[in-house]
Amino acid sequence: MRSRERVLALLLAAGAACAQPVDEAPTRAQVEQAVKQAREHPDLGGKHREMQLRLRPSEQKPRKDEPPPQLRWLADLVRWMSDAGRVLVWVLGALAVALVLVGLRRWILVRGGFVAPARPAPPSHVQNLDIRPESLPPDIGQAAAQLWQRGERRAALSLLYRGALSRLVHGQGLPIRAAHTEGECVELAQARLAAAPSAFFTRLVGAWQLAVYAGRMPADDEALALCRTFEQELPAGNEGAKA
Repeated sequence: MRSRERVLALLLAAGAACAQPVDEAPTRAQVEQAVKQAREHPDLGGKHREMQLRLRPSEQKPRKDEPPPQLRWLADLVRWMSDAGRVLVWVLGALAVALVLVGLRRWILVRGGFVAPARPAPPSHVQNLDIRPESLPPDIGQAAAQLWQRGERRAALSLLYRGALSRLVHGQGLPIRAAHTEGECVELAQARLAAAPSAFFTRLVGAWQLAVYAGRMPADDEALALCRTFEQELPAGNEGAKA
């Protein structure tokens, strides 16, 4: 008998048993036997195995959000270009900010009156004396001594004073202006020069003032001493300036 027919027969038998009068009711053993047979029947329950076919991983189709292997390099390239473009945007932004800051600073300096004043050019004359280096001999002391020995005493003192002013202005950077007097030049020299060159310049200016304003020439020994020590006390460089 087939399985379905057997199940139907069991159900009919159970129904018939239930339909019998009370005095012909099945015994407990009969009921348990019928239940046991129903439970063990494969179509009414129990444990059973099922087989299901699945594709291997290599046979599975790629997901829609992932590119196929042959186009994966293109996706990597696009991703790299996207990352590089983001970095490039940050770099260009930082550069633009730096340029704006530099331009703003320059604009503030120019428009806001913060431009450092240019250092004035050194004068070519002090009073009416030419102090340009090209107007003076290389060895000022020796040239002045020759003038003194030839009797050109005022010219010798003028050469020494002009040379001293030229060395102070062009060699050592003293801010002597064209209208400065002898006294003002001495004050600047005393403030900027070391003791020895400052004392030498003070002696030289004193001799020059006596000759020009009082008509009194210094003694030969004093005048020639000024000529001999001129290059030592007031060299062409800035060795005589204070540290």
